[in-house]
Amino acid sequence: MNWSPRGATGLSVRRASAAVTATVVVAQNTGEQAPRTQTVSATTVLRGAAAEALRTEKPVAPRDDQFIYTKEVIERRPVSGGPVKKWVDESWSSVDGSRKGYVSELGYKQWVPAFKPGQGTWPPTKWSELKELPTDPGKLTATLRDMGGKPDYGRPTRADEWPMVEIFLSGLLRHSVLPKGLRSAAFEALAAAPGVKVLPGRTEYNGHTALGVQYVIGPPGTSWKDGGRTLLFDAETYQYLGLRERATGKNTVYDQSQYVVASGVVDRVFQRP
Repeated sequence: MNWSPRGATGLSVRRASAAVTATVVVAQNTGEQAPRTQTVSATTVLRGAAAEALRTEKPVAPRDDQFIYTKEVIERRPVSGGPVKKWVDESWSSVDGSRKGYVSELGYKQWVPAFKPGQGTWPPTKWSELKELPTDPGKLTATLRDMGGKPDYGRPTRADEWPMVEIFLSGLLRHSVLPKGLRSAAFEALAAAPGVKVLPGRTEYNGHTALGVQYVIGPPGTSWKDGGRTLLFDAETYQYLGLRERATGKNTVYDQSQYVVASGVVDRVFQRP
């Protein structure tokens, strides 16, 4: 099969202790004047997100001739100050990849050609292939790591494999609609990644008080710091809210936020749920 790589996998859930903890301020109804501090680990946040995903997901069974609809908001705020730019992007992705799709990215719109026979992506985007991914976190990691080959579930993931695994997991989480249990499994798998950490403090994000989680990406032992990619979760429910990362465009450095505001299954391009 002719794959276009997007990610890789290999993970042992027992390595969840590698997640780094941080102290964040959380409000508690204690009757005291000042809020107490509570230590929250990345493992706690990501496993909470996994539980919340299972609790709130709606089962879907799209047909091959349908499309996955996604409406996403992207905001860019110049680091040096200035007006915020905002785009509302919509996309229609063929469920089985056999039909042309349509995407908008930062306002730029274009048709996406159908897959040719044998073509695909990694992680997969075809619904039939997404359904084949295991919902056991450890097996999901191994499957992503081995990129469509026969996964070796018993082999621990090497340190130099983890950065790509984490890219694949975050790529999987970008899907607005996933088969039952897969989003939860991806959060659980990411919780076991070495170097995953909760950022100190809280931030306001799309009307929520949020906690930020960062993960190792790039050369082993390094992480996206100082504005790198951050996954954001509701500070109370751990619901996944979206992501924030630093981007550069036209000689300007931005803090870019993106979050999904609508999604669903439709029968044709330009139809909305």
